[in-house]
Amino acid sequence: MSLIEIKNVTRQYHKGDETITPLDAVSLDIEQGEFISLMGASGTGKSTLLNLIASIDTPDSGSIVIDGTDITQLSRTRLADWRATNLGYIFQAHNLVPVLTAYENIELPLLLLPMNRSERRKRIEIALTAVDLLDRANHYPRQMSGGQEQRVGIARAIVAHPRVVVADEPTGDLDPDTSGQILDLLKRLQEQLNVTLLMVTHDVAAAQIADRQFRLDHGKLVQTGGDGFTPAAVAEPTPAAG
Repeated sequence: MSLIEIKNVTRQYHKGDETITPLDAVSLDIEQGEFISLMGASGTGKSTLLNLIASIDTPDSGSIVIDGTDITQLSRTRLADWRATNLGYIFQAHNLVPVLTAYENIELPLLLLPMNRSERRKRIEIALTAVDLLDRANHYPRQMSGGQEQRVGIARAIVAHPRVVVADEPTGDLDPDTSGQILDLLKRLQEQLNVTLLMVTHDVAAAQIADRQFRLDHGKLVQTGGDGFTPAAVAEPTPAAG
């Protein structure tokens, strides 16, 4: 059984008399430890799918089963508990609390779990070490570069040892060199921690570091590269009449 099983998921929005369907009977199985990237034009439903997997939104129909739990059937309270234990989220804009240090920002998800201060400190130090920021533990966001802020965001996403991490345009606000460093870090964490990672990106080069690459187009999910992908045969050109 796959870690994540998305079955016939549909999500619609209504804008006046118009019905918009960013996801139309989408199905996808994702294995434990797999890295998936998702591309598509603006408004095609990339972030919608990410938010459904992250249990921030709910589908109109279909099911999302993660590690044997159908998260579409959980109550709001049980869903919050499930999310705190099983999911990490990496945002494009970092979403750090400006009045908290790197250490305190990373600690936030752990405050939702039954964990004592000593265990929290151990987890935070491990996360800071994983993103090479142990020496920045007491720095505030204003004292760090954009790349360092994103590293804090990544540490916050992995500190609770979640089964699944979702990343929404994690390099969107970064320069090319820093983007490359963040992508290398994500790949390293995937391999070392065996975390299942789903990343939305507009960057073709960034998408290609994933094990499998997908594109959303008119509500449908299409694989474009990676494991198990077989490109469609290209027809030979018809000779010109002579």
